[in-house]
Amino acid sequence: MVNEEQYFEDLEDLEGVGDEDYAFFEASQRIVKGDATYSDAFDNTLSEDGQTELYEHRRVVADSGQNPVRVDKFLMDHLRDTSRNRIQKAAEAGYIMANGKPVKSNYKVKAGDVITLMFDRPKRDWEIIPEDIPLNIVYEDDQILLIDKPAGLVVHPGCGNFSGTLVNALAWHLKDDPRYDPNDPEVGLVHRIDKDTSGLLVVAKTPEAKTSLCKQFFYHTTRRLYNALVWGPFAQDEGTITGNIGRDPKDRLRMAVFPEGSDTGKHAVTHWRVLERFGPVTLLECRLETGRTHQIRAHMKHTGHPLFADERYGGDQILRGEQTSSYKAFIRNCIELCPRQALHAKTLGFQHPVTGEEMDFQSELAPDMLALIEKWRKRAVGG
Repeated sequence: MVNEEQYFEDLEDLEGVGDEDYAFFEASQRIVKGDATYSDAFDNTLSEDGQTELYEHRRVVADSGQNPVRVDKFLMDHLRDTSRNRIQKAAEAGYIMANGKPVKSNYKVKAGDVITLMFDRPKRDWEIIPEDIPLNIVYEDDQILLIDKPAGLVVHPGCGNFSGTLVNALAWHLKDDPRYDPNDPEVGLVHRIDKDTSGLLVVAKTPEAKTSLCKQFFYHTTRRLYNALVWGPFAQDEGTITGNIGRDPKDRLRMAVFPEGSDTGKHAVTHWRVLERFGPVTLLECRLETGRTHQIRAHMKHTGHPLFADERYGGDQILRGEQTSSYKAFIRNCIELCPRQALHAKTLGFQHPVTGEEMDFQSELAPDMLALIEKWRKRAVGG
C-alpha cells in the first residue's frame, strides 16, 4: 500500500519547521486539516470483507462558487508541501475521493464536492500539552500575540518533537483564555521559522484573527525582514533571487532551487541588501516576498552564499578566506559562538486583524548572532 510520506512532504523536517505560510487559507474554501501520520506505527487494517480499510486524513469542501477544475490542481492549491505528481499517484492508488467515491486525477471538482484524502492507517492523534516554557512576548492584546523566538526552540510538534515546542509554551501561556484551544487549528500559529532561526512570530488567539492574518500572508502583504550572515563577498549592494523551492531529491531534509516556472517546487522570491562587508562573509538584510520552507537558506546556498554555520546547507565549512591555522581557529571560535545558521527574523509587519492598524515590530539580534557579527567586525578592522 501507499505510504503517506511518499505523497505529502511533512509540514516539519526533523529539525523543526520552515517559514512556509502555516495556516490553511483560501477565501472561497473551508479546509479541515487532519493530523498527519509521521511514522509507520500503524499496520494496514483490514475490514470485515477482507478489503484494506481507509482512514480520512484531509478534507476539502468546495465552495458554492467553485468553477470546475481537475482534482489534482484543486488539491495542489489547498494542500501544502506536495506536488501534482504525488497527488496523481495518490489518485491512482484510490486514495482520493469525491463525495465518498474514488476518483482519478482528471476528475473535475464542482461546487459542493467533498474531496477527501484517505490512507490505509488511522490519523495519529496527539494532544498539545501545556508546558511552562518561558516566552519572550513582544506584544499582546485580546486578538494576537507576538513572540521573539530564541534559536533552538522548535515551533510546532511533529516528527521527533512532540513536546518542548513553542506551541506547548503557548498552550501554557494561554491556558486561562477560554477562547484558545491549542488543539484547534483555527487559532494559533500563522507562520513558522526554523528551529535554529531566531526572531519574530505572530500568533492568533481567535479564528477571526487567524483568518485575517492568513489572508495577509497568503497574499504577501506582510512585511518580513531577516538579517543573515552569509559566506562570500557581493559585487552589488542589493539584488533579487527568484527560483522555485522544493525538496532536494538527494536529501529530503534540505530544500533545493529549481528553475522559475518549472513544475518542480514553488515560486519563491527573496530580495537582499548588503548591510556590512567583512571580507570572507557579508551581513545581509533579506526581504521575503514569498514564504517557503528554508527559503533564505536555500536561495543563498543556490547563489553560492550559504549562511554562516548552516550545517544543513554546507555553511559550517570554510568557504572563503585563508587556509592558515590561525584563520581556521578563528572560524572554529565563530561557530562555537553561534553554532547554528546565522539567521534572525528581525522585522514583522502586518495589519491588525480587528482594528486595521498597520503594525510593525522589530527584534534585536540574538546574543549569539550579535557576538558573531562583532567578532567578524573586529577582524575586518584589524582588531
